[in-house]
Amino acid sequence: MHKESLCYKKLDENKVQCQTCSHYCIIENGKYGFCGVRKNIDSVLFFIFYGQVIAQNSDPIEKKPLYHYLPGTDTLTIATVGCNFTCQWCQNWKISQITKSGERVDAIKMGFELSPERVIKDAILNHCLSISYSYTEPTIYLEYALDTMKLAHKKGLKNIWVSNGFMSPRTVELILPYLDAINIDLKSMDNEKYVSFTGGKVDPILQNIENIVNHKIHLELTTLLVPGFNDKKDDLIKVAQYIVSKLGPDIPWHLSQYHPAYKMTKNPIPIELFNDIKHIGHTLGLKNIYIGNI
Repeated sequence: MHKESLCYKKLDENKVQCQTCSHYCIIENGKYGFCGVRKNIDSVLFFIFYGQVIAQNSDPIEKKPLYHYLPGTDTLTIATVGCNFTCQWCQNWKISQITKSGERVDAIKMGFELSPERVIKDAILNHCLSISYSYTEPTIYLEYALDTMKLAHKKGLKNIWVSNGFMSPRTVELILPYLDAINIDLKSMDNEKYVSFTGGKVDPILQNIENIVNHKIHLELTTLLVPGFNDKKDDLIKVAQYIVSKLGPDIPWHLSQYHPAYKMTKNPIPIELFNDIKHIGHTLGLKNIYIGNI
């Protein structure tokens, strides 16, 4: 189902600028943005997968991972296809990257229809206290997520995003009144690495993280340790220093182990590095560091 995008600007020559994430794609008529889920149709930008879910599961909230928010509860998790990053190690690449290729037609056929109202009913039926927008990047299905979030709050359910953090400030503004918790994947403090390996940039992510903390939304951060990308101690120490100095020592930090997937076939990083970084992080003042996905 097509739905007009909430965040875009009309330009000359039938072009539009998407303002949903920090790519700010300029899209010609009949073309798609970087994520492959937003299309310019006669100078109107549409999200073309509204209500078309590719995954729905009831998960332990710790799987998001969130360790300091509603522990021991289940969260109903939903996703549509697509992503605004191109991480070479993506674990969910079969559903996140399909919209960037010639297989987009197949993507349109994937999944099943699920209205926001049905999501709420399924959460209640499964005794979930929250709804998580995850598996793929929730920013790219903003309109669907936001409609669901509004209904969730009316029914007393909490809303959780699991995100790469590359949303636009306007998107953050729209979701803040309905967002209860978020886990953001802070991959590195090195902008060149972000550009080369993900197609994104680090500064918008840091700005969003700080904005979310300032609005007192529950935040936990995850750093996936990827060989050849962020597996040097200096890289990881910079992340720890940023968390302590800018966000505070109580922010939970999850160190997650990469496993070969998509275009990345290198072996996982040894557990010894995880233990070293956890020790250094504690020394720097971080109180809550967790090792996961081992």
